[in-house]
This record gives sequence, structure tokens and C-alpha cells, in this order.
Amino acid sequence: MLTRSQTQQPLLKIDIDFDEASKAWKFNKKSIGNGCYKYICTKITKIGKQCKNESIRNCDYCRFHNKNI
Repeated sequence: MLTRSQTQQPLLKIDIDFDEASKAWKFNKKSIGNGCYKYICTKITKIGKQCKNESIRNCDYCRFHNKNI
């Protein structure tokens, strides 16, 4: 009979790119200092850049872009 230390379990390879995960998490947030963040509007403007206005609570868009939806 084999004990747990004698049996070999296949190890799972975990490869997480923390830099990419951090960048994705910060996509819709703006740093306000001291490790705190505010959500910002996710709408892409006419010139192709992300709107930087503060978003409405429980909404992905700011007060300007929420009217256009």
C-alpha cells in the first residue's frame, strides 16, 4: 500500500501575467491617491480615446454619455 507521500500527483501549471491582469483591472478606474480608485466612463469618444469623466453610480457611463444610450 502506498502512502500519500509515495504517490505522485500531477501538478497543475499556473501561469498568471500579473502585469496584464493589473492593467485590465485598472481599465475603468482612475487613481485618486493612497491606493484608492474611482470608476470612470468606459465610452470611447469620437477621437478614439476613453472618456475620463467620473461614471454614475451603478452605471458604466458618465452623465453625458448615459443620455446617448
